Amino acid sequence: MDLDVVFLGTAGSMPTARRGPSATLIRRGGERLLIDCGEGTQRQLLRSDIGLVDLPEIFLTHFHADHVLGLPGMLKTFALRGRELPLTVYGPRGLGDLWQALGRIVGRLTYDVGVVELAPDAALPRDGYELRTFPTRHGRDAIGYALVENERPGQFDVETATALGVPFGPERGVLQRGEPVRLPNGTTVLPEQVLGEPRPGRKLAFTGDTAPSDHVVEAAFGADLLVHEATFCQDEEDRARETEHSTALDAARVAQDAQVRLLALTHLSSRYGGADVEREARMAFPGTVVPRDFDLIEVPFPERGVPELRKRGARMPRAEVPSRP
Repeated sequence: MDLDVVFLGTAGSMPTARRGPSATLIRRGGERLLIDCGEGTQRQLLRSDIGLVDLPEIFLTHFHADHVLGLPGMLKTFALRGRELPLTVYGPRGLGDLWQALGRIVGRLTYDVGVVELAPDAALPRDGYELRTFPTRHGRDAIGYALVENERPGQFDVETATALGVPFGPERGVLQRGEPVRLPNGTTVLPEQVLGEPRPGRKLAFTGDTAPSDHVVEAAFGADLLVHEATFCQDEEDRARETEHSTALDAARVAQDAQVRLLALTHLSSRYGGADVEREARMAFPGTVVPRDFDLIEVPFPERGVPELRKRGARMPRAEVPSRP
């Protein structure tokens, strides 16, 4: 199953000409999960090759303006299009109060909106994976999210199955699903006879805004991809501590301790270029990338390769300009 992460907004507290406020989209198969919804997120989607799809769920890490100001406009646009599909917004404690305040701005909608407040240790079971929250260090109730796929059955051993008399057909699929099969001769073949060791699923972790934290290390341990904020570089370390943000080096050390496969840095202050942030982080963690808006990271299963940054991988192609006669 395909899994990738699309970066719709990678700026810090203020947008720049090239980076919008925080918004990140997870695409897993046909599912679309939006984490944070900064100002202009709906326009970023429209400018991408994704489009403004009827997102079923939005997950907020905290309630600072640069992470939520895009929500009222997006919800209203959905209503103006006549949307009927329900939408659920998840977030930390205080989300109900935020929704009440936004109600006067959003007005009447054509669809139901559910609001779910999550504890910092919540788990949301899904088909094939689980969404887990974890505490971060950015104000009282900020949380991060981890997508953790279920363990997968081991590799199917075709030669052993043939030697055991398992015919080509649905019986092999049953064994691959982890269920025993009874053959016409009365023999029962167990999954463990034809399957290798179970294979891990993939794991993604998203911090939102945070100072460096042991909770993040624990939640992201062994992740294929850690998306971590890097608002500052080391020259502003004191400012980072004061505002409960991280420097690029802080994030790199978290990634190193968590033994992740790839670190993606976001929430960059306008005072830094991506190359500056990447250079600092790679001193401690070489497997670091700094995505721009509309970049994406593909996350294959471990046996099929490593996570890879595709620059402008989600940008809407420019229309071809007709040549003059």
